[in-house]
Amino acid sequence: MIHSLRTRLLLAFVLVLVVSLGGMSLFASRSTSTQFHGFMQTRAEMGYRRFQVLLGAYYSQNQGWAGVQPLLVQMADLTGDHLLLADNRGTIVGDSAGKMVGQPAGKWQPTVTISYQGAQVGTVYLNPGPSVDALGETAFLSSVNRSLLLSAGAAALLALVLTVVLSRRILGPVESLTRAVRAMELGDLGQRVRVESSDEVGELARAFNAMADSLARNEDLRRNMVSDVAHELRNPLFSIRGQVEAIQDGLLEPDASTMGSIHDDLMLLNRLVEDLQELALAEAGQLRLDKSPTVLSEVVHRALRAAEPEATAKGVALVENLPTESPVVEIDSGRIGQVLQNLLRNALAHTPERGTITISAGSHQAPGTSNQGQGTRPKAQEQGPVARRQDSALSTLHFVEVSVSDTGSGIPPEHLPHLFERFYRVDPSRARSTGGSGIGLAIARQLVEAHGGKIWAESEVGEGSTFHFTLPLAAPGPDGA
Repeated sequence: MIHSLRTRLLLAFVLVLVVSLGGMSLFASRSTSTQFHGFMQTRAEMGYRRFQVLLGAYYSQNQGWAGVQPLLVQMADLTGDHLLLADNRGTIVGDSAGKMVGQPAGKWQPTVTISYQGAQVGTVYLNPGPSVDALGETAFLSSVNRSLLLSAGAAALLALVLTVVLSRRILGPVESLTRAVRAMELGDLGQRVRVESSDEVGELARAFNAMADSLARNEDLRRNMVSDVAHELRNPLFSIRGQVEAIQDGLLEPDASTMGSIHDDLMLLNRLVEDLQELALAEAGQLRLDKSPTVLSEVVHRALRAAEPEATAKGVALVENLPTESPVVEIDSGRIGQVLQNLLRNALAHTPERGTITISAGSHQAPGTSNQGQGTRPKAQEQGPVARRQDSALSTLHFVEVSVSDTGSGIPPEHLPHLFERFYRVDPSRARSTGGSGIGLAIARQLVEAHGGKIWAESEVGEGSTFHFTLPLAAPGPDGA
Protein backbone atom coordinates (compact mmCIF):
# COMPACT_ATOMS: atom_id res chain seq x y z
CA MET A 1 0.00 0.00 0.00
CA ILE A 2 2.83 2.41 0.85
CA HIS A 3 4.28 1.87 -2.61
CA SER A 4 1.06 2.69 -4.48
CA LEU A 5 0.94 5.78 -6.63
CA ARG A 6 -2.07 7.12 -4.71
CA THR A 7 -0.24 6.89 -1.34
CA ARG A 8 2.91 8.46 -2.69
CA LEU A 9 0.88 11.23 -4.29
CA LEU A 10 -0.91 11.94 -1.00
CA LEU A 11 2.37 11.94 0.93
CA ALA A 12 3.91 14.27 -1.62
CA PHE A 13 0.96 16.67 -1.34
CA VAL A 14 1.10 16.53 2.48
CA LEU A 15 4.82 17.30 2.43
CA VAL A 16 4.26 20.21 0.06
CA LEU A 17 1.44 21.52 2.25
CA VAL A 18 3.49 21.25 5.45
CA VAL A 19 6.47 23.02 3.94
CA SER A 20 4.45 25.72 2.18
CA LEU A 21 1.99 26.45 5.00
CA GLY A 22 4.75 26.25 7.63
CA GLY A 23 6.89 28.68 5.67
CA MET A 24 3.96 31.02 5.08
CA SER A 25 2.99 30.93 8.78
CA LEU A 26 6.56 31.62 9.92
CA PHE A 27 6.89 34.46 7.46
CA ALA A 28 3.52 35.92 8.48
CA SER A 29 4.37 35.66 12.20
CA ARG A 30 7.72 37.38 11.81
CA SER A 31 6.30 40.01 9.50
CA THR A 32 3.46 40.73 11.94
CA SER A 33 5.88 40.95 14.87
CA THR A 34 8.15 43.31 12.96
CA GLN A 35 5.28 45.51 11.85
CA PHE A 36 3.79 45.56 15.35
CA HIS A 37 7.14 46.52 16.89
CA GLY A 38 7.47 49.31 14.37
CA PHE A 39 3.96 50.53 15.14
CA MET A 40 4.56 50.49 18.90
CA GLN A 41 7.84 52.32 18.50
CA THR A 42 6.27 55.00 16.33
CA ARG A 43 3.41 55.33 18.81
CA ALA A 44 5.85 55.67 21.70
CA GLU A 45 7.92 58.31 19.91
CA MET A 46 4.78 60.35 19.22
CA GLY A 47 3.85 60.07 22.93
CA TYR A 48 7.33 61.15 23.98
CA ARG A 49 7.09 64.28 21.90
CA ARG A 50 3.71 65.10 23.45
CA PHE A 51 5.15 64.58 26.93
CA GLN A 52 8.07 66.91 26.16
CA VAL A 53 5.81 69.62 24.75
CA LEU A 54 3.20 69.51 27.56
CA LEU A 55 5.62 69.20 30.46
CA GLY A 56 8.02 71.74 28.97
CA ALA A 57 5.16 74.22 28.61
CA TYR A 58 4.05 73.53 32.21
CA TYR A 59 7.56 74.12 33.59
CA SER A 60 7.90 77.31 31.56
CA GLN A 61 4.61 78.70 32.86
CA ASN A 62 5.11 77.70 36.50
CA GLN A 63 8.90 77.97 36.72
CA GLY A 64 8.91 74.66 38.58
CA TRP A 65 7.12 71.36 39.09
CA ALA A 66 4.79 72.42 41.90
CA GLY A 67 1.25 71.16 41.22
CA VAL A 68 2.25 68.93 38.30
CA GLN A 69 0.55 65.86 39.79
CA PRO A 70 -2.94 66.50 38.25
CA LEU A 71 -1.37 66.96 34.81
CA LEU A 72 0.45 63.62 35.07
CA VAL A 73 -2.76 61.87 36.12
CA GLN A 74 -4.61 63.43 33.18
CA MET A 75 -1.85 62.41 30.75
CA ALA A 76 -1.81 58.84 32.08
CA ASP A 77 -5.59 58.60 31.71
CA LEU A 78 -5.30 59.64 28.07
CA THR A 79 -2.42 57.28 27.17
CA GLY A 80 -3.04 54.40 29.58
CA ASP A 81 0.61 54.50 30.69
CA HIS A 82 2.20 54.75 34.13
CA LEU A 83 4.13 58.05 34.26
CA LEU A 84 6.77 59.23 36.72
CA LEU A 85 8.34 62.71 36.68
CA ALA A 86 11.64 63.43 38.51
CA ASP A 87 13.30 66.81 38.93
CA ASN A 88 16.90 67.58 38.08
CA ARG A 89 18.03 66.12 41.44
CA GLY A 90 16.41 62.71 40.72
CA THR A 91 13.51 63.08 43.16
CA ILE A 92 10.08 62.02 41.97
CA VAL A 93 7.80 65.07 41.91
CA GLY A 94 4.86 63.44 40.13
CA ASP A 95 3.40 59.93 39.88
CA SER A 96 0.30 59.17 37.84
CA ALA A 97 -0.41 56.36 40.31
CA GLY A 98 0.15 58.71 43.30
CA LYS A 99 2.40 56.33 45.22
CA MET A 100 6.05 57.34 44.74
CA VAL A 101 6.06 61.14 45.05
CA GLY A 102 9.12 62.29 47.04
CA GLN A 103 11.06 59.09 46.54
CA PRO A 104 14.33 58.84 44.55
CA ALA A 105 14.01 57.72 40.94
CA GLY A 106 16.48 54.89 41.36
CA LYS A 107 18.06 53.09 38.43
CA TRP A 108 15.12 53.12 36.09
CA GLN A 109 15.85 53.82 32.46
CA PRO A 110 14.77 57.40 31.63
CA THR A 111 12.40 57.75 28.70
CA VAL A 112 12.15 61.50 28.02
CA THR A 113 14.18 64.45 29.33
CA ILE A 114 12.60 67.88 29.79
CA SER A 115 14.80 70.90 29.10
CA TYR A 116 14.29 74.63 29.77
CA GLN A 117 16.63 77.30 28.39
CA GLY A 118 19.22 74.65 27.54
CA ALA A 119 19.27 72.98 30.94
CA GLN A 120 17.72 69.65 31.92
CA VAL A 121 14.96 70.29 34.46
CA GLY A 122 13.21 66.93 34.60
CA THR A 123 13.03 63.33 33.52
CA VAL A 124 9.99 61.28 32.57
CA TYR A 125 9.90 57.54 33.25
CA LEU A 126 7.34 55.67 31.18
CA ASN A 127 5.94 52.45 32.65
CA PRO A 128 8.74 51.78 35.14
CA GLY A 129 9.09 48.19 36.32
CA PRO A 130 7.31 45.39 34.42
CA SER A 131 6.27 46.82 31.04
CA VAL A 132 2.54 46.83 30.48
CA ASP A 133 3.14 47.39 26.78
CA ALA A 134 5.48 44.42 26.61
CA LEU A 135 2.90 42.18 28.22
CA GLY A 136 0.21 43.47 25.87
CA GLU A 137 2.50 43.03 22.89
CA THR A 138 3.27 39.44 23.89
CA ALA A 139 -0.42 38.68 24.31
CA PHE A 140 -1.23 40.26 20.95
CA LEU A 141 1.47 38.32 19.09
CA SER A 142 0.46 35.09 20.80
CA SER A 143 -3.10 35.66 19.63
CA VAL A 144 -1.92 36.32 16.08
CA ASN A 145 0.22 33.18 16.08
CA ARG A 146 -2.68 31.09 17.33
CA SER A 147 -4.87 32.48 14.58
CA LEU A 148 -2.19 31.70 12.00
CA LEU A 149 -1.82 28.14 13.26
CA LEU A 150 -5.57 27.58 13.21
CA SER A 151 -5.81 29.03 9.70
CA ALA A 152 -2.90 26.93 8.50
CA GLY A 153 -4.41 23.81 10.03
CA ALA A 154 -7.81 24.49 8.45
CA ALA A 155 -6.16 25.20 5.08
CA ALA A 156 -4.09 22.01 5.34
CA LEU A 157 -7.17 19.95 6.18
CA LEU A 158 -9.14 21.46 3.30
CA ALA A 159 -6.20 20.95 0.93
CA LEU A 160 -5.85 17.35 2.08
CA VAL A 161 -9.53 16.68 1.40
CA LEU A 162 -9.23 18.29 -2.04
CA THR A 163 -6.09 16.25 -2.68
CA VAL A 164 -7.92 13.01 -1.90
CA VAL A 165 -10.80 14.00 -4.21
CA LEU A 166 -8.51 15.16 -7.01
CA SER A 167 -6.23 12.14 -6.68
CA ARG A 168 -9.22 9.87 -7.15
CA ARG A 169 -10.24 11.85 -10.21
CA ILE A 170 -6.72 11.83 -11.63
CA LEU A 171 -5.72 8.29 -10.68
CA GLY A 172 -9.12 6.71 -11.32
CA PRO A 173 -8.51 6.45 -15.10
CA VAL A 174 -4.97 5.20 -14.43
CA GLU A 175 -6.31 2.48 -12.15
CA SER A 176 -8.90 1.57 -14.81
CA LEU A 177 -6.08 1.32 -17.33
CA THR A 178 -4.12 -0.89 -14.95
CA ARG A 179 -7.07 -3.25 -14.49
CA ALA A 180 -7.63 -3.34 -18.25
CA VAL A 181 -3.94 -4.09 -18.91
CA ARG A 182 -3.94 -6.90 -16.35
CA ALA A 183 -7.08 -8.38 -17.90
CA MET A 184 -5.47 -8.07 -21.34
CA GLU A 185 -2.37 -9.81 -19.99
CA LEU A 186 -4.62 -12.78 -19.15
CA GLY A 187 -5.90 -12.88 -22.73
CA ASP A 188 -8.98 -10.66 -22.65
CA LEU A 189 -8.39 -8.48 -25.71
CA GLY A 190 -11.87 -6.95 -25.50
CA GLN A 191 -10.84 -4.58 -22.72
CA ARG A 192 -11.47 -0.88 -23.35
CA VAL A 193 -11.40 2.14 -21.04
CA ARG A 194 -13.64 5.18 -21.02
CA VAL A 195 -12.10 8.43 -22.24
CA GLU A 196 -13.41 11.11 -19.88
CA SER A 197 -10.97 13.96 -20.48
CA SER A 198 -8.85 15.56 -23.17
CA ASP A 199 -5.67 15.88 -21.07
CA GLU A 200 -2.63 13.60 -20.96
CA VAL A 201 -4.55 10.87 -19.11
CA GLY A 202 -7.27 11.03 -21.77
CA GLU A 203 -4.62 10.74 -24.48
CA LEU A 204 -3.20 7.72 -22.66
CA ALA A 205 -6.67 6.13 -22.59
CA ARG A 206 -7.11 6.78 -26.31
CA ALA A 207 -3.69 5.29 -27.03
CA PHE A 208 -4.57 2.23 -24.95
CA ASN A 209 -7.86 1.75 -26.80
CA ALA A 210 -6.07 2.11 -30.13
CA MET A 211 -3.47 -0.43 -29.03
CA ALA A 212 -6.21 -2.81 -27.85
CA ASP A 213 -7.98 -2.45 -31.20
CA SER A 214 -4.72 -3.17 -33.00
CA LEU A 215 -3.97 -6.20 -30.82
CA ALA A 216 -7.48 -7.55 -31.30
CA ARG A 217 -7.22 -7.02 -35.06
CA ASN A 218 -3.79 -8.68 -35.14
CA GLU A 219 -5.13 -11.58 -33.12
CA ASP A 220 -7.98 -12.00 -35.59
CA LEU A 221 -5.48 -11.82 -38.44
CA ARG A 222 -3.30 -14.39 -36.71
CA ARG A 223 -6.22 -16.79 -36.34
CA ASN A 224 -7.20 -16.19 -39.94
CA MET A 225 -3.59 -16.67 -40.98
CA VAL A 226 -3.40 -20.11 -39.40
CA SER A 227 -6.68 -21.08 -41.07
CA ASP A 228 -5.69 -19.51 -44.39
CA VAL A 229 -2.24 -21.08 -44.50
CA ALA A 230 -3.68 -24.46 -43.57
CA HIS A 231 -6.32 -24.08 -46.25
CA GLU A 232 -3.89 -23.05 -48.95
CA LEU A 233 -1.44 -25.81 -48.04
CA ARG A 234 -4.19 -28.40 -47.89
CA ASN A 235 -5.44 -28.01 -51.48
CA PRO A 236 -2.13 -28.57 -53.34
CA LEU A 237 -1.06 -31.22 -50.81
CA PHE A 238 -4.30 -33.16 -51.31
CA SER A 239 -3.89 -32.81 -55.07
CA ILE A 240 -0.32 -34.09 -54.97
CA ARG A 241 -1.24 -36.89 -52.57
CA GLY A 242 -4.18 -37.98 -54.72
CA GLN A 243 -2.14 -38.05 -57.90
CA VAL A 244 0.79 -39.87 -56.27
CA GLU A 245 -1.52 -42.49 -54.73
CA ALA A 246 -3.26 -42.92 -58.10
CA ILE A 247 0.12 -43.51 -59.74
CA GLN A 248 1.05 -46.02 -56.99
CA ASP A 249 -2.25 -47.87 -57.49
CA GLY A 250 -1.77 -47.94 -61.23
CA LEU A 251 -4.83 -45.79 -61.83
CA LEU A 252 -2.84 -42.95 -63.35
CA GLU A 253 0.11 -42.95 -65.69
CA PRO A 254 3.14 -40.86 -64.67
CA ASP A 255 3.15 -39.08 -68.01
CA ALA A 256 4.14 -35.51 -68.79
CA SER A 257 0.66 -34.15 -68.10
CA THR A 258 0.46 -35.78 -64.66
CA MET A 259 3.95 -34.70 -63.68
CA GLY A 260 3.22 -31.20 -64.93
CA SER A 261 0.15 -30.99 -62.69
CA ILE A 262 2.17 -32.19 -59.71
CA HIS A 263 4.87 -29.66 -60.56
CA ASP A 264 2.32 -26.82 -60.65
CA ASP A 265 1.03 -27.78 -57.21
CA LEU A 266 4.59 -27.93 -55.88
CA MET A 267 5.34 -24.49 -57.31
CA LEU A 268 2.21 -23.18 -55.61
CA LEU A 269 3.43 -24.56 -52.30
CA ASN A 270 6.89 -23.16 -52.93
CA ARG A 271 5.47 -19.69 -53.67
CA LEU A 272 3.45 -19.64 -50.46
CA VAL A 273 6.44 -20.71 -48.37
CA GLU A 274 8.65 -18.12 -50.05
CA ASP A 275 6.03 -15.42 -49.47
CA LEU A 276 5.86 -16.27 -45.77
CA GLN A 277 9.65 -16.29 -45.45
CA GLU A 278 9.93 -13.01 -47.37
CA LEU A 279 7.38 -11.33 -45.12
CA ALA A 280 9.05 -12.62 -41.96
CA LEU A 281 12.46 -11.29 -43.08
CA ALA A 282 10.98 -7.94 -44.11
CA GLU A 283 9.15 -7.40 -40.83
CA ALA A 284 12.28 -8.37 -38.90
CA GLY A 285 14.32 -5.83 -40.87
CA GLN A 286 16.66 -8.54 -42.14
CA LEU A 287 16.12 -8.05 -45.85
CA ARG A 288 19.33 -7.50 -47.75
CA LEU A 289 19.01 -4.87 -50.45
CA ASP A 290 21.52 -4.71 -53.27
CA LYS A 291 20.77 -1.13 -54.34
CA SER A 292 22.32 0.50 -57.35
CA PRO A 293 21.35 3.21 -59.88
CA THR A 294 18.76 1.58 -62.15
CA VAL A 295 16.73 2.88 -65.08
CA LEU A 296 13.11 2.60 -63.97
CA SER A 297 11.80 1.61 -67.40
CA GLU A 298 13.95 -1.55 -67.40
CA VAL A 299 12.35 -2.80 -64.19
CA VAL A 300 8.87 -1.97 -65.50
CA HIS A 301 9.53 -3.76 -68.80
CA ARG A 302 10.61 -6.94 -67.00
CA ALA A 303 7.53 -6.87 -64.75
CA LEU A 304 5.22 -6.39 -67.74
CA ARG A 305 6.86 -9.22 -69.69
CA ALA A 306 6.39 -11.53 -66.70
CA ALA A 307 2.68 -10.60 -66.45
CA GLU A 308 2.05 -10.69 -70.21
CA PRO A 309 1.10 -14.39 -70.52
CA GLU A 310 -1.55 -14.16 -67.80
CA ALA A 311 -2.84 -10.84 -69.18
CA THR A 312 -3.10 -12.35 -72.69
CA ALA A 313 -5.00 -15.33 -71.34
CA LYS A 314 -7.51 -13.03 -69.57
CA GLY A 315 -7.77 -10.55 -72.44
CA VAL A 316 -6.47 -7.66 -70.33
CA ALA A 317 -4.37 -4.89 -71.93
CA LEU A 318 -1.20 -3.76 -70.18
CA VAL A 319 -0.25 -0.11 -70.73
CA GLU A 320 3.14 1.42 -69.98
CA ASN A 321 2.96 5.19 -69.39
CA LEU A 322 6.51 6.32 -68.62
CA PRO A 323 8.32 9.60 -69.38
CA THR A 324 10.48 9.88 -72.48
CA GLU A 325 13.63 10.05 -70.40
CA SER A 326 13.07 7.33 -67.82
CA PRO A 327 14.36 8.32 -64.38
CA VAL A 328 17.28 6.59 -62.71
CA VAL A 329 16.34 5.32 -59.26
CA GLU A 330 18.47 4.01 -56.40
CA ILE A 331 16.88 0.58 -55.85
CA ASP A 332 17.34 -3.14 -55.61
CA SER A 333 15.90 -3.94 -59.03
CA GLY A 334 14.93 -7.48 -58.05
CA ARG A 335 12.96 -6.34 -55.00
CA ILE A 336 11.16 -3.51 -56.82
CA GLY A 337 10.43 -5.91 -59.66
CA GLN A 338 8.80 -8.13 -57.04
CA VAL A 339 6.69 -5.16 -55.86
CA LEU A 340 5.51 -4.49 -59.42
CA GLN A 341 4.76 -8.16 -60.01
CA ASN A 342 2.73 -8.34 -56.80
CA LEU A 343 0.74 -5.24 -57.77
CA LEU A 344 0.24 -6.52 -61.33
CA ARG A 345 -0.84 -9.94 -60.06
CA ASN A 346 -3.29 -8.24 -57.71
CA ALA A 347 -4.63 -6.04 -60.53
CA LEU A 348 -5.01 -9.00 -62.90
CA ALA A 349 -7.00 -10.89 -60.28
CA HIS A 350 -9.57 -8.08 -60.12
CA THR A 351 -9.65 -6.76 -63.70
CA PRO A 352 -12.29 -8.27 -66.00
CA GLU A 353 -11.81 -9.27 -69.63
CA ARG A 354 -11.08 -6.34 -71.99
CA GLY A 355 -9.96 -4.30 -69.02
CA THR A 356 -6.79 -2.22 -68.83
CA ILE A 357 -3.88 -2.16 -66.38
CA THR A 358 -1.57 0.85 -66.58
CA ILE A 359 1.87 1.41 -65.10
CA SER A 360 2.77 5.11 -65.02
CA ALA A 361 5.37 7.31 -63.36
CA GLY A 362 5.29 10.92 -62.22
CA SER A 363 7.29 13.42 -60.21
CA HIS A 364 7.05 13.42 -56.45
CA GLN A 365 8.68 15.72 -53.89
CA ALA A 366 8.41 13.59 -50.75
CA PRO A 367 7.09 10.13 -49.97
CA GLY A 368 3.53 9.76 -48.75
CA THR A 369 1.89 12.63 -50.66
CA SER A 370 0.25 11.92 -53.98
CA ASN A 371 0.50 14.33 -56.87
CA GLN A 372 -2.47 16.00 -58.43
CA GLY A 373 -3.52 14.33 -61.65
CA GLN A 374 -2.04 10.94 -60.74
CA GLY A 375 -4.15 7.80 -60.81
CA THR A 376 -5.76 8.38 -64.22
CA ARG A 377 -6.08 5.36 -66.43
CA PRO A 378 -4.98 6.12 -70.02
CA LYS A 379 -6.34 3.96 -72.74
CA ALA A 380 -4.09 1.68 -74.76
CA GLN A 381 -2.99 3.06 -78.08
CA GLU A 382 -1.59 -0.21 -79.43
CA GLN A 383 -3.18 -3.58 -79.82
CA GLY A 384 -1.96 -6.48 -77.73
CA PRO A 385 -1.43 -7.04 -74.03
CA VAL A 386 1.44 -4.53 -73.75
CA ALA A 387 1.08 -1.03 -75.18
CA ARG A 388 3.75 1.62 -74.56
CA ARG A 389 3.21 5.38 -74.30
CA GLN A 390 5.81 8.06 -73.72
CA ASP A 391 5.10 11.25 -71.76
CA SER A 392 7.13 14.31 -70.87
CA ALA A 393 10.24 13.95 -68.77
CA LEU A 394 10.13 14.11 -64.98
CA SER A 395 11.23 17.19 -63.10
CA THR A 396 14.36 16.83 -61.03
CA LEU A 397 12.96 15.95 -57.59
CA HIS A 398 14.02 13.56 -54.85
CA PHE A 399 11.40 10.86 -55.44
CA VAL A 400 9.58 9.36 -58.37
CA GLU A 401 6.03 8.08 -57.99
CA VAL A 402 5.05 4.85 -59.70
CA SER A 403 1.37 3.96 -60.12
CA VAL A 404 -0.37 0.72 -61.11
CA SER A 405 -3.98 1.38 -62.17
CA ASP A 406 -6.68 -1.06 -63.19
CA THR A 407 -10.26 -0.87 -64.46
CA GLY A 408 -11.50 -3.54 -62.10
CA SER A 409 -14.31 -3.63 -59.57
CA GLY A 410 -12.67 -1.23 -57.12
CA ILE A 411 -12.24 -1.45 -53.34
CA PRO A 412 -14.80 -0.27 -50.74
CA PRO A 413 -13.49 2.70 -48.69
CA GLU A 414 -13.59 0.83 -45.39
CA HIS A 415 -10.99 -1.64 -46.66
CA LEU A 416 -8.42 0.88 -47.91
CA PRO A 417 -6.69 1.52 -44.53
CA HIS A 418 -6.06 -2.22 -44.07
CA LEU A 419 -4.98 -3.31 -47.53
CA PHE A 420 -1.29 -3.57 -46.65
CA GLU A 421 -1.78 -5.52 -43.43
CA ARG A 422 -0.58 -9.09 -43.62
CA PHE A 423 -3.23 -11.70 -44.44
CA TYR A 424 -5.87 -9.02 -44.94
CA ARG A 425 -8.12 -9.65 -47.93
CA VAL A 426 -11.05 -7.68 -49.25
CA ASP A 427 -12.52 -10.85 -50.73
CA PRO A 428 -13.34 -13.26 -47.87
CA SER A 429 -12.90 -16.16 -50.29
CA ARG A 430 -9.89 -18.26 -49.55
CA ALA A 431 -9.22 -19.13 -53.15
CA ARG A 432 -5.85 -17.80 -54.23
CA SER A 433 -7.28 -16.85 -57.61
CA THR A 434 -9.69 -14.34 -56.06
CA GLY A 435 -8.82 -13.70 -52.44
CA GLY A 436 -5.11 -14.40 -52.63
CA SER A 437 -3.04 -15.26 -49.57
CA GLY A 438 -3.12 -11.71 -48.25
CA ILE A 439 0.68 -11.56 -48.19
CA GLY A 440 1.60 -9.91 -51.50
CA LEU A 441 0.60 -6.34 -50.58
CA ALA A 442 2.17 -6.65 -47.13
CA ILE A 443 5.44 -7.72 -48.77
CA ALA A 444 5.16 -4.84 -51.26
CA ARG A 445 4.81 -2.34 -48.41
CA GLN A 446 7.83 -3.75 -46.56
CA LEU A 447 9.98 -3.66 -49.68
CA VAL A 448 8.98 -0.10 -50.63
CA GLU A 449 9.54 1.19 -47.08
CA ALA A 450 12.91 -0.57 -46.98
CA HIS A 451 13.87 1.69 -49.91
CA GLY A 452 12.73 4.79 -48.00
CA GLY A 453 9.48 5.18 -49.95
CA LYS A 454 5.77 4.99 -49.17
CA ILE A 455 2.94 2.99 -50.68
CA TRP A 456 -0.80 3.73 -50.66
CA ALA A 457 -3.98 3.00 -52.59
CA GLU A 458 -6.86 4.95 -54.10
CA SER A 459 -10.04 3.39 -55.36
CA GLU A 460 -13.64 3.94 -56.40
CA VAL A 461 -16.10 1.06 -56.36
CA GLY A 462 -16.97 0.14 -59.92
CA GLU A 463 -14.24 2.38 -61.37
CA GLY A 464 -11.07 0.52 -60.48
CA SER A 465 -8.09 1.02 -58.19
CA THR A 466 -4.71 2.71 -58.31
CA PHE A 467 -1.75 1.67 -56.17
CA HIS A 468 0.98 4.31 -55.78
CA PHE A 469 4.48 3.93 -54.38
CA THR A 470 7.52 6.20 -54.33
CA LEU A 471 11.16 5.42 -55.01
CA PRO A 472 14.26 7.56 -54.35
CA LEU A 473 16.01 9.02 -57.38
CA ALA A 474 19.66 8.16 -57.78
CA ALA A 475 22.15 10.89 -56.99
CA PRO A 476 23.63 12.45 -60.17
CA GLY A 477 27.12 11.34 -61.09
CA PRO A 478 30.18 13.59 -61.37
CA ASP A 479 29.26 14.43 -64.95
CA GLY A 480 25.69 15.42 -63.89
CA ALA A 481 24.15 12.32 -65.44
